Amino acid sequence: MKSYFTKESKILAHNEKETLYSKLLQSAQEQYEKLQSRMETVEGLIKEAESCLAALEAGVCFQTADWYRCGMMCSALKALNNRWPLRLERVGVFVTRVLHLTWASLCRELSGLEAENEQMLVEMEQLKEKEKSCREFVETYDFTEWEITEWSEQQAVFSFLYDAVELTVVFGPPVDGDDFGEDPSRMIVSLNFESLLDEEKAPPSSCLVQRLIFQFIESQGCWQEKCPTLGNLSQVLHEVSLVVSRCKVLGEEIEFLERWGGKFNLLKTEVDDTGLKLLFSSSTAFAKFELTLALSANYPSTSLPFTVRKHIGNVGEEEISAVLSRVPVGYHYLRRIVSSIHQNLLGDPR
Repeated sequence: MKSYFTKESKILAHNEKETLYSKLLQSAQEQYEKLQSRMETVEGLIKEAESCLAALEAGVCFQTADWYRCGMMCSALKALNNRWPLRLERVGVFVTRVLHLTWASLCRELSGLEAENEQMLVEMEQLKEKEKSCREFVETYDFTEWEITEWSEQQAVFSFLYDAVELTVVFGPPVDGDDFGEDPSRMIVSLNFESLLDEEKAPPSSCLVQRLIFQFIESQGCWQEKCPTLGNLSQVLHEVSLVVSRCKVLGEEIEFLERWGGKFNLLKTEVDDTGLKLLFSSSTAFAKFELTLALSANYPSTSLPFTVRKHIGNVGEEEISAVLSRVPVGYHYLRRIVSSIHQNLLGDPR
């Protein structure tokens, strides 16, 4: 919008300058035409004077009227001849002044445009940095986990988590005057969630995520009561998306620990229903123990209940509790728990 008004102001300024220069050019042209007229007058007088001189030399111009006429013409010619350089000088000064003012105006305009260009380049760089920051923020906190797979007059179907969860919304009869069936007051007959995950082929972390999502869905009771009309559907999609997003991150954390757990003295990661068993072992700390975390759909907004089974060493529930109490809940809570145990209890020199 700013660049639009900047261009508009430039166009107006150029139009005003064009009008001014047109007037100056017209004035100079009028002066030139007057000069041409005077030159023609002078040429006529000169020719007449020459004819008078020729008559004098021939002796045919001795009458008083002729003498008087010749005298007047000579006087006029002399007066014009005296004023002619002055008028030419004034015209030259005028034209020079016009050109000087035009040049100075163009120089000022060019300087202003260069400064404005530099300012716009700086602003563009700032806007690019801001856009980059906003994109990163949106990508980090984008909780829109649903996609529309079907929308008809009778129902709408939404998918979550790579088509592993499906929500079918059945609509009531359309409201009078609602040609497109999108009136917010249109009734919803039923909402049905269905799991499409093949648990026999899916990895344990995906099965855990699926169980936690449906744990949340079942804990909400009757969804049709929470979403009686089409206007309430967006809130339902948002609530489910939040849970799906958090559980999806949890699944990614479990997969990370399964792959890179050795860096944290983590020998084994095992999923047990909605629980997660972590087996730690360290020769440096001479300790081996199994930590079981009870996960829920509220992860990672609440602390995780846990139990400890000691195999070797003195690391037990009291030591684990002291470490976990210093780990704040939030993003990547599980990874931070494992990292904190590794650093504080298993003899990591860092």
